[in-house]
Amino acid sequence: MSEGTSIFDIFGPDTSSQQVQVNRYLWTASLDVLNFLPIQTVDPFTGLIVTGYGRPPGGGRSYRATVHIKDPSLTARSLSVSLQTQGGPVSPATTRAVEDAILSRARQLRISDDKF
Repeated sequence: MSEGTSIFDIFGPDTSSQQVQVNRYLWTASLDVLNFLPIQTVDPFTGLIVTGYGRPPGGGRSYRATVHIKDPSLTARSLSVSLQTQGGPVSPATTRAVEDAILSRARQLRISDDKF
């Protein structure tokens, strides 16, 4: 056995120092768009935001959301949103509208950063 090796080397390279990166614009935009929902869990290392139930301004129904930002790129495939009401999941059109709002806000944030 050569110096500096151990039995744990057979399990592959040490990936503990690698970090999952999330897009900061999508992260901030998600928090901005869903600011009416109480935050339950946030994990910027895995890109997960979980909220509790809350009512949108002027809305009658309570929603909760789970947002997963899976990639550092500012693209639609990097973002996954799941919405629920107390009666169950919401329509795909509503979920898509929230995703579009988050993506639009993220683009606005990105554009405003370029002005500085």
